[in-house]
Amino acid sequence: MTNPLRISQLFRFWVPLQATWLMMSLEGPFLAAVIARLPDPKFNLAAYGVAFALAILVEAPVIMMMSASTALVDTAGNYRRLRNFMWMLNIGITVFMLGLLFTPLWDLLVYRGMGLNPQVGHLAWVAMLIMLPWPAAIGYRRFYQGLLIRSGLTRRVAWGTVVRLLTMAITALICWRFTDMAGTWVGAAALSVGVVAEAIASRFMVHATVRDLLAADDPTVTPQSYGAIWSFYLPLALTSTISLAVQPMVTFFMGQARFSLESLAVLPVINSLVFIFRTPGLSFQETAITMLGRSWDNYPVVRRFALTLGGAASIGLALIALTPLVDVWLLRISGLTPELAGFARLPLKILVLMPALSVWLSMQRALCVSTRHTGPITWSSTLEVVGILAVLFVAVKMGHWVGATAAATAFMAGRVASNVFLIGRTGRR
Repeated sequence: MTNPLRISQLFRFWVPLQATWLMMSLEGPFLAAVIARLPDPKFNLAAYGVAFALAILVEAPVIMMMSASTALVDTAGNYRRLRNFMWMLNIGITVFMLGLLFTPLWDLLVYRGMGLNPQVGHLAWVAMLIMLPWPAAIGYRRFYQGLLIRSGLTRRVAWGTVVRLLTMAITALICWRFTDMAGTWVGAAALSVGVVAEAIASRFMVHATVRDLLAADDPTVTPQSYGAIWSFYLPLALTSTISLAVQPMVTFFMGQARFSLESLAVLPVINSLVFIFRTPGLSFQETAITMLGRSWDNYPVVRRFALTLGGAASIGLALIALTPLVDVWLLRISGLTPELAGFARLPLKILVLMPALSVWLSMQRALCVSTRHTGPITWSSTLEVVGILAVLFVAVKMGHWVGATAAATAFMAGRVASNVFLIGRTGRR
């Protein structure tokens, strides 16, 4: 888009995407609250956190498929090429997940590497098996959601998420009330069913868009080669993989930290609340890519919107983390025991600025993608991961910090390093 842009137009375009991410952010607190109210909540919350972190790592290569389809699918030929590319990635990550579960890699990673309790490890293994369709369904629906965003149909993206949340909630409640499944498995089943339902709904809602795109096919236009798509997408895939590899690595350090089981139990609750206020940044990336286009004429308006968005998001988290509302969230809504809530309060305070930094990072990444200059994104993510691991090593191995507090401090340090690195490296100044 290169026409003059007003803040009100940008806001209307962004709101459905924000609603989508906000609804998705409710998954974590909802499922954590369900698991916390089932038998053995400490073990099941810990196992759910491990399984979710590993599943996120497996799906990492397809996370940026939404950005890719938003940026690249401008002809029928490019649609077909990127669709085939998406299927190759989906098959690859599914095969990798099967290998993780049914080879000695699981024992090496979970028991020897993370040092998990055998009960927690078994619960996490079954949860991962239940979530086998999850990564490929994520890649499929993000590809088609990118087409919806590119066509300006952001409300349909939000409706797809409504389908996901409803099916997830129904599945969780049925498993809770009518089965004796462990809490970890209830959460895994709810996630899998919800994402598959959303993927199907997204394909249905994009049908007319795809039909029109194929009808306008011009055989004289040469689509991008698979090599060109790979060159564009590889830095994005590496970025998401490197970033999401942090979760299993943090889990490894939590197993070596003080109060390891308590830290593993509260991290899903902490991450779920912070994720709610990070959603403005996550929803902003595709918005900025679309609105910037290739000309950057709308850059001043997009930048001003980002500044407002980031400030509001961090203020929102602060109103909970730094006030008595934190106990309402941890004890009443999340269902933590007073003992576990005590391990979550300080990490939440440390992470107050994370939402603003997330908006800033999305703005920086959007600038890189809009100019096809994706390499710095990978390097910034690498620096973020290195920073997180360095702080964790010092805090856990040398400082003997409580695991959850060390993790929160490391997340903040890594994100600041990533943001600072991208200053002046966004493709066009």
